Amino acid sequence: MTAPAHETRQGLWLGTLGVAIFALTLPMTRLAVGTPEAPQMSGVFIATGRAVIAALLSAAFLLVTRAPWPRRADWLALAGVALGVVFGFPLFTSIAMRQVEAVHASVIVGVLPLATAAVGAWLHRQRPSIGFWLCAGLGTALVVLFALLRSGRAGLTLAPADALLLLAMACAAFGYGVGAQLSQRMRAEHVICWALLFSLPINLPLALMTWPDAAIKPAAWGAFAYVAVFSMWLGFFAWYRGLALGGTVRVSQVQLMQPFLSMLFAVPLLGESLDTLTIGFGLAVMAVVFIGRKMPVSTA
Repeated sequence: MTAPAHETRQGLWLGTLGVAIFALTLPMTRLAVGTPEAPQMSGVFIATGRAVIAALLSAAFLLVTRAPWPRRADWLALAGVALGVVFGFPLFTSIAMRQVEAVHASVIVGVLPLATAAVGAWLHRQRPSIGFWLCAGLGTALVVLFALLRSGRAGLTLAPADALLLLAMACAAFGYGVGAQLSQRMRAEHVICWALLFSLPINLPLALMTWPDAAIKPAAWGAFAYVAVFSMWLGFFAWYRGLALGGTVRVSQVQLMQPFLSMLFAVPLLGESLDTLTIGFGLAVMAVVFIGRKMPVSTA
């Protein structure tokens, strides 16, 4: 069933707000994790620590809003959300970001819009056209080719960091799709809050075990605070609500802007530069995803 026009517009605007918040995630994670020459926090601590902080904020929010307990049938879906966006995406990106620049990573995850749309179509029993799947395949091929060209390895093998980023993309797409489906029958803000609380018994001991034992720069702590409060928590308030209102397949495509915004943010924050190869592949991926958005998707 097609959403009313005003709900679609509202969903697109909320999705755009969520993407703007998420676009800073990779540069901030790079700032928090440091470089191989000047490491800061470990990737595991960033992934688990930010989830712990967001879970504590979630507990307070759920109490204030008097949120009802999820239905028994919803706990499995909440576990799927936690697996995708609380564990998978933060962990894989945090580990990978010490090895690659944020500009590079932005291109790798540039195929996320089509991946999210594909998961949404599957969950909502929709039938994307052949053209849609051709665009999805081409976009994935461009991302993998870029990773191979930038890996600097003989034999055209994926660098470990690039493989982790591709896994992170798959986790995010799954977590977005399941979360959007849950947001149609419970408040969107409550979806991420319950998923974070569901994960707290695992994340809390891991965060304590990996607490930094060396001096950390204030800028790294500031970046960590951003990914904890905004990337892991507030961004999902807008994002899941937008997906629920406008439809996952359609609203997911506003992620087209995310690689471009991440690249722009990385330049002043991290002093990185944009080379021709990165810009070219970034634009190519976004163009393929834009064309894929135009392909018809029918309801099964």
